[in-house]
Amino acid sequence: MRKMLLAVLSRVLQSPAAAAAAGKPASRVMVASRNYADFANEATFEIKKCDLHRLEEGPSTTTVMTREEGLQYYKTMQSIRRMELKADQLYKQKIIRGFCHLYDGQEACCVGIEAAIKPTDHVITAYRVHGFTYTRGVPIREILTELTGRKGGCAKGKGGSMHMYTKNFYGGNGIVGAQVPLGAGIALACKYFGKNEICMALYGDGAANQGQIFETFNMAALWKLPCIFVCENNRYGMGTSVERAAASTDYYRRGDFIPGLRVDGMDVLCVREATKFAAEHCRSGKGPIVMELQTYRYHGHSMSDPGISYRTREEIQEVRSKSDPITLLKDRMVNNNLASIEELKDIDVAVRKEIEEAAQFATTDPEPPLEELCHHIYFNEPPFEVRGPNQWISYKSTS
Repeated sequence: MRKMLLAVLSRVLQSPAAAAAAGKPASRVMVASRNYADFANEATFEIKKCDLHRLEEGPSTTTVMTREEGLQYYKTMQSIRRMELKADQLYKQKIIRGFCHLYDGQEACCVGIEAAIKPTDHVITAYRVHGFTYTRGVPIREILTELTGRKGGCAKGKGGSMHMYTKNFYGGNGIVGAQVPLGAGIALACKYFGKNEICMALYGDGAANQGQIFETFNMAALWKLPCIFVCENNRYGMGTSVERAAASTDYYRRGDFIPGLRVDGMDVLCVREATKFAAEHCRSGKGPIVMELQTYRYHGHSMSDPGISYRTREEIQEVRSKSDPITLLKDRMVNNNLASIEELKDIDVAVRKEIEEAAQFATTDPEPPLEELCHHIYFNEPPFEVRGPNQWISYKSTS
């Protein structure tokens, strides 16, 4: 290690004259010094302690993050942030129409969860779905193209903002809270087929008072289903603050007889470690667990909501300046020698380029033809006729 450090130092200190004498341009020497910078392979971090309900111990308050993991988390969160900002722009240009709920500010939730579970595990969420769609493996180009209603979208242009799917990811559900019992059903299938898999069933603080959620809690506890119920508490259900909507804002205690965790949802490492803990709880046969992620959305509830009639601009700016998940991760990596500012800027440039290319495709790809209107009603079924708006019009449906 000492020899390596001396070698790097000698490259950095080499003068332009010495470089010229060696037949190498000085600029090339400096590039070499950046390429061989001695970054740490990993670092240990203190993270916020989780609040517990019906648990004797919770996730560890220290965790290790490797350089590779940090770069991956940073790129993923930055990609989601830039994708949502591009969606905002396309919506204001009236290229994206209809409902559109953006996820910027909450990136640590989906990235931390995905880092802690397996690709074979299952995720189902509400209508603020773009971030989870990306972390589950759908390319940005397909997400933006779905938002513009084009043929190359991940749901062939028929789903839009709220209805995106891929393997082991079940959307994208427009009915408030309705995805929670569906998630319990997925967890029941995992248990029935004897698979060592779990289901993440996500909902917002606005849906937390739904009766169907409490019915689902009861059934999941009785049957010890391997389900993590995740409340993404972004402090506002549409335009109503949690304090005005709920007699108790301790959403992690809402399961009553089900154990619960309250987690800093703005810290990707906190979310990752809490999800690992919850996943192990479920896989060990102990039944379901509730996890509340305290997070914040920068945009309004949807694109039709300016987001400043029920909260102040100063409140939003304060969260951005003190708790932004991307900034927090960036500072940790730079301060612990896991990455340089220049390296992270290069990632930012690459992400912006990818988003622009995806947006270009999303605005030029053709819309699906009318004859495909009824395709994909069922999976792996023979073609059949579907009646149109009157008895003289019919469409063919293929899987």
